[in-house]
Amino acid sequence: MTFVSDKVSSLPPYLFAAFQKKKLALEEQGVDVIDLGIGAPDLPAPDFVVEELAKAARIPANHRYATYSGSPLFREAVADFYKSHYSVDIDPNTEVLALIGSKEGISHLIQAVINPGDAVMVPDLSYPVYRSGVHLAGGEAIQLPLDKDNGYVPMFEKVAAVDLKRAKLMFLNYPSNPTAATVDLNTFMEAITIARGNNVLLAHDAAYDLITFNGYKAPSVMQVPDAKDHAVEFGSLSKSFNMTGWRIGYVVGNKEVIKALSTLKSNVDSSQFLPIQEAAAMALNSDLSAVEANCLIYTERMEKLHKALQEVGIDAEKPKGTIFMWAKVPSGYSSSAFANKLLDEAGVIVTPGTAFGPSGEGFFRIALSVPMERLEEVIDRLKQLDLKGLTT
Repeated sequence: MTFVSDKVSSLPPYLFAAFQKKKLALEEQGVDVIDLGIGAPDLPAPDFVVEELAKAARIPANHRYATYSGSPLFREAVADFYKSHYSVDIDPNTEVLALIGSKEGISHLIQAVINPGDAVMVPDLSYPVYRSGVHLAGGEAIQLPLDKDNGYVPMFEKVAAVDLKRAKLMFLNYPSNPTAATVDLNTFMEAITIARGNNVLLAHDAAYDLITFNGYKAPSVMQVPDAKDHAVEFGSLSKSFNMTGWRIGYVVGNKEVIKALSTLKSNVDSSQFLPIQEAAAMALNSDLSAVEANCLIYTERMEKLHKALQEVGIDAEKPKGTIFMWAKVPSGYSSSAFANKLLDEAGVIVTPGTAFGPSGEGFFRIALSVPMERLEEVIDRLKQLDLKGLTT
């Protein structure tokens, strides 16, 4: 007899957890492993945010339960951010919900809006939690094609009409994890048109909305007229303010969906620790100069690594956003074989593209998540590798 449910036993292991296990094993053998796999910023959270957390944590009343939808202060800060950054009006009382990180919110959203057997359009390539969330909710994932030659913009025309009609939910993510692709507002306008015409809810994951380079500003799906009738958008402070472990995010948009997600979450969690919400509110209300400083650091790292990849014969485009670079594996390697070679022979962790969908074969993802001196060590190790001669 087993005590494990079918949905969990049939769930593939989370790839990043598997790499971390191998990393620990190598480190125990004395290997100096440099981890460019998981997207965890190495930069510190801003001092003013940490100080606000400490200040709020000293207030006894803040150690009680938060309201299920999140503190009014945090929800108002999210609405103010949308107004100041995107010129979009968001009702903090009905169109914002605090999350314990957007990863949690995405997984719970799927459970809140689909029934077992319902179809969900998931980009190929995409953050693995979209697919695992659909699996856990008993849904069916339909591939939404993306292609390098098309700039990884969603190719709605390649989704069968019958699949569009039976889909209940659709995910997009720009700036994109893993491809670092970016889009303009026209892409979201097309997506909203598709959603409206097929009665599909659009869920846009904007976790990297503020991590952009060289003058590019990522649009919000909420800037599309009447977007709130057909969409929700997830935001996170994890990457923009280096607050991954704080687990604080939000979702905005359609009132009915926000209410449904709030109802589900009130039965499984009690919102985030109030001092974290207060500190996050201060971050969102800031002038974003701390985020701009982060972006300059990532830009410098990206330029350095891009040049080095070119020198060793690895093809990668310069991204306009995210903390990632998306690169082609050298000729003669599969994604998995190349990732394993880097780990075994150079002590460098990257993520094979197949972790993000079938179209990831032939690619790998690099996180710009180590200081420059460690990145230079990565470059030295790459230059010492023999990248020729392997057949898959």
